[in-house]
Amino acid sequence: MIRLRSGSTPGQRPKRTLRQHVVRRLLMVLPLIALSLYVAKSKLPEKLVDHYTFNDMSWFNDSALIQHLRTVVTSNGMTDVPANCLLFIVNVVGDENVAGTANIDVMEKHSKSCPKPDGSLTKLFALQVHRAARQILTDQGSPGTFHPLP
Repeated sequence: MIRLRSGSTPGQRPKRTLRQHVVRRLLMVLPLIALSLYVAKSKLPEKLVDHYTFNDMSWFNDSALIQHLRTVVTSNGMTDVPANCLLFIVNVVGDENVAGTANIDVMEKHSKSCPKPDGSLTKLFALQVHRAARQILTDQGSPGTFHPLP
């Protein structure tokens, strides 16, 4: 014999208590919050935007290339400096209209929103970008000696 709770009829589920309702909502919401925090910490949105917006023609556009390098440098652990505290200084080797090599100095800004707000610039490392070959080299850890990005 099936016992029914007061206020319920056959074929109808028993009413949930307020406590059951709150627990069910928490069991649904807490994993979603944890997932969103993980995605934000892993910089996945920035990587996805870079993956879908950076194409073959972007190698010849300095703004797009700098945005790509900012994402690469911060996501692969080359520096712990926040992305908004990095400054990229581009020096084009050879004729600017020819697909040549760009030497890029990666500097750390020291301003109000960045560490050590004394207004100075510290050089972290240099990058060599071979636009036609679509190759990026760095001298991180060995100044003057370039090797592929980690």
